[in-house]
Amino acid sequence: MSNIHEECGVFGVYAKEKTAVASTTYYGLFALQHRGQQSCGIVVNDDGVFQYHKDAGLVNDVFTPEILNKLGEGNMAVGHVLYGKSSPADRLNAQPMVVNHIKGKMALSHNGNLVNSCELREELELQGSIFHTTSDTEVISYVITKERLQASSIEEAVNRAMNRIKGAYSMVVMSASKMIAARDPHGFHPLCYGITEDGTYIIASETCALDTVSAKFIRDIEPGEIVVFDGDEIRSIRDHVGETPRHLCIFEHIYFARPDSIVDGVSVHRARVTAGACLAMSHPVQADVVIGVPDSGLDAAIGYSRQSGIPYGIGFIKNKYIGRTFIAPGQKTREDKVRIKLNVVSETVKGKRVVLVDDSIVRGTTSARIVKLLREAGATEVHMLSSAPPFLHPCYYGTDIDSRENLIAANHTIEEICQIIDADSVGYLNLEHVGMLMGVQKGEGYCSACFDGCYPTEVPSKPCKHRFEKKLSERGKTK
Repeated sequence: MSNIHEECGVFGVYAKEKTAVASTTYYGLFALQHRGQQSCGIVVNDDGVFQYHKDAGLVNDVFTPEILNKLGEGNMAVGHVLYGKSSPADRLNAQPMVVNHIKGKMALSHNGNLVNSCELREELELQGSIFHTTSDTEVISYVITKERLQASSIEEAVNRAMNRIKGAYSMVVMSASKMIAARDPHGFHPLCYGITEDGTYIIASETCALDTVSAKFIRDIEPGEIVVFDGDEIRSIRDHVGETPRHLCIFEHIYFARPDSIVDGVSVHRARVTAGACLAMSHPVQADVVIGVPDSGLDAAIGYSRQSGIPYGIGFIKNKYIGRTFIAPGQKTREDKVRIKLNVVSETVKGKRVVLVDDSIVRGTTSARIVKLLREAGATEVHMLSSAPPFLHPCYYGTDIDSRENLIAANHTIEEICQIIDADSVGYLNLEHVGMLMGVQKGEGYCSACFDGCYPTEVPSKPCKHRFEKKLSERGKTK
C-alpha cells in the first residue's frame, strides 16, 4: 500500500535423498510472497538434471499441481519471487537464472541490486556476451560463469566473482552437485539457513520461510560469507567477511520483512513496535484512537498505543483476496484502488480524533486516499504518522526508489504535506531513533542512505538498469 517495493526473495533446498523438493520450495516461496509479486520460479535438480518453470504472476497462480508434478522430485531446488516494474520484461526477468556452460550447469537466485552492473554488462557485451534480460542477476551469472572456466570449483568461482560484483546481493547458487549461499560484504539484505527433522537444509531470505517448511533456524549467513552445502559437509568461506562494516537495509525491519521473521537476530515485530513507541515520544498527539494501515503499519500502531496510552483500534479491513499485483485498468479504477483494498471500520473512527500509523509516506498519493477514507467515515481529525524517516534520496541496493522527483518529503515541507494529503498533522520517525529498532547506536550496522544520503558504496554514475529496460521494451515494439 505504500508504493515501496523490495526486489525479491530467495529460497533453496538441499536434501540428502531424493524427495519432493519442488513442493517444499513452493511453500517456502509462498511464505516469501510479500517480497515479490511480479514473477516467480523453481528449478529442481535431480542428480544433475535440471527441471524448471518460471513465469509472471503469484506463486499460487504460476505453480499449479500439474506443474509441480512435472517438476518431479530431486535432491536440490532453488526458488525465487521477484518484484519488478510491470513491463513486457516480467517473464524474461523471472528467476532463477539457469545457465549451461562447458563445465556444467548452474541455477542462480538473487536478491538485491549491483551498483556496478552497467560497467560489468558493457564489459561483458564487448567480450561477446549476449544478454536476454534486464536484470542484475544475469550479469552475476555471467561473471560467475567466466570465473568458473578458470576456477577448480563452483565455490571458488563465486568467491572470485565477489571480487568484481559490487552492491547488494544475497544469493543461492545451485550446481549439479552443490548448493551455495552467499551474502555481500555489507549484508544489505538478509539470508539465513536451517534444517528439518529429516536433515534437509533450507536457505531463505527470511526465517518465516523456514518456519513454514518446519525447518529449525541454524543461523544467519554473515555479510561476506559463502556457505557451501556439499554432500554431508557444510563449509564456510570467509575471505570477504569483515571487508566492510555491516550495512543491513533498515527498511527490512520497517517494511520489507514479515513481522514474524527474525532478521540478523532482531525480531521484526519488536522493531516495528519500537518504532511506534519512538513516534509516540517524539510526536505526541491528543487523540481518541490509534489505528494502523494493514499490514506493516499495524505493529507500529500498537507500539504508539502502548507508549501513549491512547487505545488501539482496528481501523481498516483489508481485502485479503487482492494482492499487490491487482490490475487497475483506467484512471478511475486506479483512483479507487485503495478503496477496493481497504475498507474503514466506521465504528472505530466515527466522531473520533484518529492517529493513523503507516510504515512510510513515499509519494503521498496513497496516504491522501487513506486519509480521505477516514474522513468520509466520520473521523473528526486525522494525524498521519510514518514509522520511517522521510524518504529524501534514491536507493541503489534493491528498494524501488530511483529518484527524488516523486518523493513528497524531498519536495515539500511538513505543512505542505499536511495540505496535500489533507491531514491535521504529519510526523515521521526521527532519524536518530532508527538505531533503536535494531538495538544499536546511531549509524551502526545498518544502511539508511534513502533517509540521510550517506551511501556505504560508490553509487552508479548513470541509471543503467532502466536504460536497458527501455531498450528491451523498444525492441519488442519493433517486432
